[in-house]
Amino acid sequence: MRHFYFDHNATTPVAPEVLRALTDSLAEVCGNASSIHHYGQAAKQRLESARRALASRLGCDPRELVFTSGGTESDNLALFGIARRAPGSPIITSSIEHPAVLNACAQLEREGHPVTYLPVGAAGQVDPDDVRHALRPGTCLISVMHANNETGVLQPVAEIAALARAAGVPFHTDAVQTAGRVPVNIPDLGVDLLSVSAHKFSAPKGIGALYVRKGVQLQPLLFGGRHERERRAGTENVPGAAALGAAAALNQNWLDLAPLRDRLESGILHRVPSAHVNGDPRHRLPNTANIRFDGIEGEAMVIALDLRGYAVSSGSACSSGAVEPSHVLLAMGLSPAAARSSVRFSLGPDNTAEQVEGLLEAVVESVAHLRRISADWGNKSPARGTVHV
Repeated sequence: MRHFYFDHNATTPVAPEVLRALTDSLAEVCGNASSIHHYGQAAKQRLESARRALASRLGCDPRELVFTSGGTESDNLALFGIARRAPGSPIITSSIEHPAVLNACAQLEREGHPVTYLPVGAAGQVDPDDVRHALRPGTCLISVMHANNETGVLQPVAEIAALARAAGVPFHTDAVQTAGRVPVNIPDLGVDLLSVSAHKFSAPKGIGALYVRKGVQLQPLLFGGRHERERRAGTENVPGAAALGAAAALNQNWLDLAPLRDRLESGILHRVPSAHVNGDPRHRLPNTANIRFDGIEGEAMVIALDLRGYAVSSGSACSSGAVEPSHVLLAMGLSPAAARSSVRFSLGPDNTAEQVEGLLEAVVESVAHLRRISADWGNKSPARGTVHV
């Protein structure tokens, strides 16, 4: 059986050009980027070349980028790095953030920081007016993601950043789902801090970056040497950075995925009467569709589609195995049952129209199959040894 990948919001395959940059760096560069001899300077050159490539993609100064181990560390460095410089000060975030932000905020609450969790409506978007009303004297940080990882819904980051700037409050956005995929221009967004993770746009796992606007002071999470301008101690991951730089230089067709996503979505809605789209269908990533199938468990759909050769997801990869339904969908007003019946389809540059048609057929077949199973279980008598669940 051939297998096709439609779970790019969880992670992406490594592009051939990126793999070459990674392997070339592993093979050719053995020095520590902090060493002053030939080998160290060769490593430093690769590191800084990657920093410049990512900075060019984001529209910032290379010196404003801190290499990290990925999105979670970038988010944590932004939140703890700002908040711990102002003990007990209020923080504002949203109820639909990635666990890397929500769990960091929960820890900061335990450390004495009051945290306001902004609501969202059925569209899955934060209202900038709610940010304005949540601002309090001494607020030290606002953190709202650029695009939600489960629904793909884009947030009004530029508007929120303008409010934050007027109030003199640092603003952080988790751009893990947007950087490298859709245009992300930091001057246009107006943010002070921005998180990036390489494995979301065709580079390996274990490397990411945090944009820190010049003049913003962070308390580091790690203590050691003076790496990354004293913002992130530890010997730099030069091969990972080289791969990230190569990925930043790619010209991939993420924006061109919208027609394929729309074809899949419209086909499902036309052929599966119980299907509904979750979130704002207009303001979202071009590759993402979050669809609920009333009366069918999302996990069962994921397994049924996997058995037919199609990899999709029932929510955030970082929440895989969680008993509770998606916190994002609950925040949007869905019932626990509706949230559990939802499936995320996230396309990537290698997906084709033929694969989308195959996935559509597999969805229709899987829904019919799961409904038959449900009907069969419902018709069985407990007296024959069947337990209804």
